[in-house]
Amino acid sequence: MGTPAAARAGELGRHLGVFDAVVIGLGSMIGAGIFAALAPAAGAAGSGLLPGLALAAVVAYCNATSSARLAARYPQSGGTYVYGRERLGEFWGYLAGWGFVVGKTASCAAMALTVGSYVWPGQAHAVAVTAVVVLTAVNYVGVRKSAWLTRGIVAVVLAVLAAVVTACLTGPAAEGARLAVGADATFGGVLQAAGLLFFAFAGYARIATLGEEVRDPKRTIPRAIPTALAITLVVYVAVAVAVLAVLGPDRLAHTAAPLTEAVRAAGVPALAPVVRTGAAVAALGSLLALILGVSRTTLAMARDRHLPHVLAAVHPRFRVPHRAELAVGAVVAVLAATTDVRGAIGFSSFGVLAYYAIANVSAWTLTPVKGPVRIVPVVGAVGCVLLAFALPPSSVLWGAAVIAAGAAAYCLRRAAARA
Repeated sequence: MGTPAAARAGELGRHLGVFDAVVIGLGSMIGAGIFAALAPAAGAAGSGLLPGLALAAVVAYCNATSSARLAARYPQSGGTYVYGRERLGEFWGYLAGWGFVVGKTASCAAMALTVGSYVWPGQAHAVAVTAVVVLTAVNYVGVRKSAWLTRGIVAVVLAVLAAVVTACLTGPAAEGARLAVGADATFGGVLQAAGLLFFAFAGYARIATLGEEVRDPKRTIPRAIPTALAITLVVYVAVAVAVLAVLGPDRLAHTAAPLTEAVRAAGVPALAPVVRTGAAVAALGSLLALILGVSRTTLAMARDRHLPHVLAAVHPRFRVPHRAELAVGAVVAVLAATTDVRGAIGFSSFGVLAYYAIANVSAWTLTPVKGPVRIVPVVGAVGCVLLAFALPPSSVLWGAAVIAAGAAAYCLRRAAARA
């Protein structure tokens, strides 16, 4: 009697349908980014915040379309690491995987510290480590448990954001004139804001990195990615318009907690604790999905021995990459306990934009099709490069240094193998 495909040694179990895949994508995108990224984006773009959001959405759409086409073609764990390897060669796949794992590991620690700062500011590091341990345990016992928890998190966050939008737009403090684009908005500022806001859109990669755990991936992934992105865009536009209408770009740029400040300015201060709770829950959702995505890319790279091969193991019962998950969880816990990486938005954006630039180039090599789809990866690749280098100089410097270090490590390993 043959062994079922999902139960073969070394393979992950296919448990996720379209709904669960969309929820995991939403849990990644509608996370702490919308609670934090609006302020620095407003500082960069001023009254050009909404054009910056629109530009980030265009680039995200191109990346999502390219990722969906590639994920349907290569339904394996690893996302662009796999696509770059198969379409462009081993080096480009490795570089994509390296940028993703390093950048997103820092983002995991940032999200964990965000949870800590909202739940118990005086013990932020301890709460952050606890959150990492708990969510790593949830991921360890199976992707279905993670999907169920993410459903609850997404429901809570959407309810909180709906309350914020309603309170702001129905109150007397909202003024439509604050939405107008003024002379303070520059092209460079809009580009930088788009690069910062891209951080909040990048979660649809989780759907692609879970390609080996999705049922009927050729049908599920191309439906789930654009659906999750479309829902997220509607939510972000509504929140950005509501907050801008109440605070205006200048006041928004100078607040550390824009949504909390917005509900207070709207005359509903009782909502402030609810918003803080929503931010903590959103950060938990992002952290859960990030650990999922990073561990799956780690699994794929370990299978090809770009990372220690011991991390390529799949749990015989839970059908998850348990060693990769434990390794990622351990590294994130150490970072969350010893450092403050809440400024990692720009660094993470640089790594993820490099990752998606490779995804778009990979998608361009697929069999040409008629219509605008052929242009999408070109626009996506150019957009990723522009947004990456429009980020704050420190983010560009650190991001480029990490990518270069990864490339150097690859070349040294290949040279040692040939020796």
